[in-house]
Amino acid sequence: MGNNHSVRMQVMCALFTAVCAVFSQLTIPIQPVPITLGSFAALMAGGFLGKRYGFLSLVIYLLLGMAGVPVFSMMRAGVSVIAGPSGGFIVGFAVMAFIVGLVGEKLGFTFKNMLLGTVLGTAACYTMGLAWFMFLTGNGLWASMLLCMFPFLPGDITKIVLASYLISRYRKRLIGTN
Repeated sequence: MGNNHSVRMQVMCALFTAVCAVFSQLTIPIQPVPITLGSFAALMAGGFLGKRYGFLSLVIYLLLGMAGVPVFSMMRAGVSVIAGPSGGFIVGFAVMAFIVGLVGEKLGFTFKNMLLGTVLGTAACYTMGLAWFMFLTGNGLWASMLLCMFPFLPGDITKIVLASYLISRYRKRLIGTN
Protein backbone atom coordinates (compact mmCIF):
# COMPACT_ATOMS: atom_id res chain seq x y z
CA MET A 1 0.00 0.00 0.00
CA GLY A 2 2.75 2.46 0.93
CA ASN A 3 4.50 2.18 -2.45
CA ASN A 4 1.25 2.50 -4.41
CA HIS A 5 0.30 5.56 -2.36
CA SER A 6 3.69 7.15 -3.05
CA VAL A 7 3.37 6.59 -6.79
CA ARG A 8 -0.19 7.92 -6.73
CA MET A 9 0.96 11.07 -4.91
CA GLN A 10 3.81 11.62 -7.39
CA VAL A 11 1.38 11.36 -10.28
CA MET A 12 -1.03 13.74 -8.53
CA CYS A 13 1.87 16.12 -7.92
CA ALA A 14 2.63 16.18 -11.64
CA LEU A 15 -1.06 16.61 -12.41
CA PHE A 16 -1.37 19.63 -10.12
CA THR A 17 1.77 21.14 -11.66
CA ALA A 18 0.01 20.91 -15.02
CA VAL A 19 -3.26 22.24 -13.56
CA CYS A 20 -1.41 25.28 -12.20
CA ALA A 21 0.21 25.88 -15.60
CA VAL A 22 -3.16 25.71 -17.37
CA PHE A 23 -5.06 27.74 -14.76
CA SER A 24 -2.36 30.43 -14.87
CA GLN A 25 -3.33 31.04 -18.49
CA LEU A 26 -6.89 31.93 -17.43
CA THR A 27 -6.00 35.56 -16.90
CA ILE A 28 -7.41 39.05 -16.75
CA PRO A 29 -4.35 41.03 -17.88
CA ILE A 30 -4.48 44.08 -15.65
CA GLN A 31 -1.32 45.94 -14.67
CA PRO A 32 0.97 45.71 -12.81
CA VAL A 33 -0.06 42.20 -11.67
CA PRO A 34 -2.55 40.12 -13.71
CA ILE A 35 -5.53 38.38 -12.16
CA THR A 36 -5.10 34.65 -12.71
CA LEU A 37 -6.54 31.33 -11.59
CA GLY A 38 -3.03 30.10 -10.75
CA SER A 39 -3.62 30.97 -7.11
CA PHE A 40 -6.77 28.81 -7.12
CA ALA A 41 -4.70 25.89 -8.43
CA ALA A 42 -2.13 26.48 -5.66
CA LEU A 43 -4.87 26.38 -3.01
CA MET A 44 -6.21 23.17 -4.49
CA ALA A 45 -2.74 21.58 -4.70
CA GLY A 46 -2.08 22.23 -1.02
CA GLY A 47 -5.49 21.01 0.03
CA PHE A 48 -5.59 17.88 -2.08
CA LEU A 49 -1.92 16.88 -1.88
CA GLY A 50 -0.92 18.08 1.57
CA LYS A 51 2.02 20.24 2.52
CA ARG A 52 4.81 18.12 1.02
CA TYR A 53 3.42 17.24 -2.40
CA GLY A 54 1.42 20.46 -2.72
CA PHE A 55 4.57 22.50 -2.15
CA LEU A 56 6.55 20.25 -4.49
CA SER A 57 4.02 20.59 -7.30
CA LEU A 58 4.32 24.39 -7.13
CA VAL A 59 8.12 24.30 -6.90
CA ILE A 60 8.14 22.20 -10.08
CA TYR A 61 5.81 24.77 -11.68
CA LEU A 62 8.24 27.56 -10.69
CA LEU A 63 11.27 25.65 -11.96
CA LEU A 64 9.59 24.89 -15.28
CA GLY A 65 8.73 28.56 -15.72
CA MET A 66 12.21 29.75 -14.80
CA ALA A 67 13.71 27.19 -17.20
CA GLY A 68 11.77 28.75 -20.07
CA VAL A 69 8.59 26.67 -20.29
CA PRO A 70 5.76 29.21 -20.78
CA VAL A 71 3.69 28.24 -17.73
CA PHE A 72 3.31 31.69 -16.16
CA SER A 73 0.31 33.88 -17.01
CA MET A 74 -0.04 35.02 -20.62
CA MET A 75 2.36 32.24 -21.73
CA ARG A 76 5.35 33.97 -20.15
CA ALA A 77 8.48 32.22 -18.92
CA GLY A 78 11.93 32.90 -17.56
CA VAL A 79 13.58 34.24 -14.45
CA SER A 80 12.63 37.75 -15.59
CA VAL A 81 8.99 36.98 -14.74
CA ILE A 82 9.96 36.04 -11.18
CA ALA A 83 12.15 39.14 -11.00
CA GLY A 84 9.22 41.29 -12.18
CA PRO A 85 6.32 42.88 -10.30
CA SER A 86 4.28 39.67 -10.00
CA GLY A 87 7.24 37.48 -8.99
CA GLY A 88 6.58 37.59 -5.27
CA PHE A 89 3.02 36.43 -5.83
CA ILE A 90 4.11 33.59 -8.12
CA VAL A 91 6.71 32.36 -5.61
CA GLY A 92 4.04 32.81 -2.95
CA PHE A 93 1.97 30.11 -4.67
CA ALA A 94 4.35 27.45 -3.29
CA VAL A 95 4.11 28.87 0.23
CA MET A 96 0.34 29.08 -0.16
CA ALA A 97 0.13 25.38 -1.06
CA PHE A 98 2.37 24.45 1.86
CA ILE A 99 0.28 26.38 4.39
CA VAL A 100 -3.02 24.98 3.13
CA GLY A 101 -1.61 21.46 3.28
CA LEU A 102 -0.09 22.02 6.72
CA VAL A 103 -3.37 23.27 8.19
CA GLY A 104 -5.24 20.33 6.68
CA GLU A 105 -2.74 17.79 7.96
CA LYS A 106 -2.70 19.28 11.47
CA LEU A 107 -6.41 20.07 11.88
CA GLY A 108 -8.17 17.92 9.28
CA PHE A 109 -9.52 18.67 5.83
CA THR A 110 -12.96 19.89 6.90
CA PHE A 111 -14.56 22.91 5.26
CA LYS A 112 -13.96 25.09 8.33
CA ASN A 113 -10.31 24.07 8.60
CA MET A 114 -9.78 24.55 4.89
CA LEU A 115 -11.28 28.04 5.14
CA LEU A 116 -8.66 28.80 7.76
CA GLY A 117 -5.88 27.23 5.70
CA THR A 118 -6.81 28.95 2.45
CA VAL A 119 -7.14 32.34 4.18
CA LEU A 120 -3.73 31.90 5.84
CA GLY A 121 -2.17 30.68 2.59
CA THR A 122 -3.62 33.59 0.63
CA ALA A 123 -2.41 36.04 3.29
CA ALA A 124 1.10 34.59 3.04
CA CYS A 125 1.01 34.94 -0.74
CA TYR A 126 -0.14 38.55 -0.44
CA THR A 127 2.61 39.26 2.08
CA MET A 128 5.32 37.87 -0.18
CA GLY A 129 3.91 39.50 -3.28
CA LEU A 130 3.44 42.90 -1.71
CA ALA A 131 6.89 42.85 -0.12
CA TRP A 132 8.53 42.03 -3.46
CA PHE A 133 6.42 44.59 -5.33
CA MET A 134 7.33 47.29 -2.77
CA PHE A 135 11.01 46.37 -3.03
CA LEU A 136 10.96 46.60 -6.84
CA THR A 137 8.88 49.74 -7.22
CA GLY A 138 9.70 51.71 -4.09
CA ASN A 139 5.96 52.13 -3.47
CA GLY A 140 4.68 52.25 0.08
CA LEU A 141 2.42 49.63 1.60
CA TRP A 142 -0.86 51.47 0.99
CA ALA A 143 -0.09 52.23 -2.65
CA SER A 144 1.01 48.63 -3.22
CA MET A 145 -2.16 47.31 -1.60
CA LEU A 146 -4.28 49.57 -3.83
CA LEU A 147 -2.55 48.19 -6.92
CA CYS A 148 -1.88 44.57 -6.01
CA MET A 149 -4.29 43.47 -3.32
CA PHE A 150 -7.62 45.29 -3.16
CA PRO A 151 -8.59 44.59 -6.82
CA PHE A 152 -7.99 40.87 -6.16
CA LEU A 153 -9.97 40.48 -2.93
CA PRO A 154 -13.42 39.68 -4.41
CA GLY A 155 -11.99 36.99 -6.67
CA ASP A 156 -9.72 35.62 -3.97
CA ILE A 157 -12.59 35.34 -1.51
CA THR A 158 -14.46 33.34 -4.14
CA LYS A 159 -11.38 31.13 -4.72
CA ILE A 160 -10.99 30.60 -0.96
CA VAL A 161 -14.58 29.49 -0.46
CA LEU A 162 -14.70 27.32 -3.58
CA ALA A 163 -11.34 25.65 -2.91
CA SER A 164 -12.29 24.99 0.73
CA TYR A 165 -15.55 23.38 -0.36
CA LEU A 166 -13.99 21.24 -3.10
CA ILE A 167 -11.14 20.05 -0.89
CA SER A 168 -13.39 19.17 2.04
CA ARG A 169 -15.86 17.41 -0.23
CA TYR A 170 -13.64 15.55 -2.73
CA ARG A 171 -10.19 15.08 -1.21
CA LYS A 172 -10.86 11.61 0.11
CA ARG A 173 -12.16 10.42 -3.27
CA LEU A 174 -9.25 11.89 -5.24
CA ILE A 175 -6.38 11.02 -2.91
CA GLY A 176 -7.85 8.06 -1.05
CA THR A 177 -7.09 9.34 2.47
CA ASN A 178 -8.68 11.72 4.96
